[in-house]
Amino acid sequence: MVRGHDDAHVGADPVSGRVGPSFEDWYRREYRSIVRSLVLITGDADVAVESASEACARALENWDRVSMMTSPSGWTYTVGLNVARRALRRAKLEALLWRRPAVAPPLSEPAPELWAAVRRLPRQQRVAVVLHYVADMAQKDVASVMGVAEGTVAATLHAARKRLVDALGQTVETKETGSE
Repeated sequence: MVRGHDDAHVGADPVSGRVGPSFEDWYRREYRSIVRSLVLITGDADVAVESASEACARALENWDRVSMMTSPSGWTYTVGLNVARRALRRAKLEALLWRRPAVAPPLSEPAPELWAAVRRLPRQQRVAVVLHYVADMAQKDVASVMGVAEGTVAATLHAARKRLVDALGQTVETKETGSE
């Protein structure tokens, strides 16, 4: 028997008997659409191509499972979007860090008791304090780095300052209003 082109590229689920497309056929049909969609969503062709390629590579790795899904393309779009989001977040953070001039850290802590108290803060408060006061980032930039809303950063900094006042028994100076 001579197998036809379609027979060579279609697999069947051994349990349900459901027939799914071959990866090659699916890829030829869907890849450009995934890239096009990611370009429109991200606004960055390079990120879109890289994300679509990574998503398709993951689909290929898991094709036995993915091909049997109701929507292999939907799964791949989701993976592509997640990869793109991570790439854009990383690029945003790198751009933020690269635009700041490098400053050598001081050789000794100017207020050791303050920094000891900062080290005892809960992780999220400690990160917010260091990024805002040491790295001199605006609250919106701290929010971006931490992956939270700007209001969350304001509340976190407020709670951290209160803890520091309680720990140190004195007032903790803040930056001018509006720049926090």
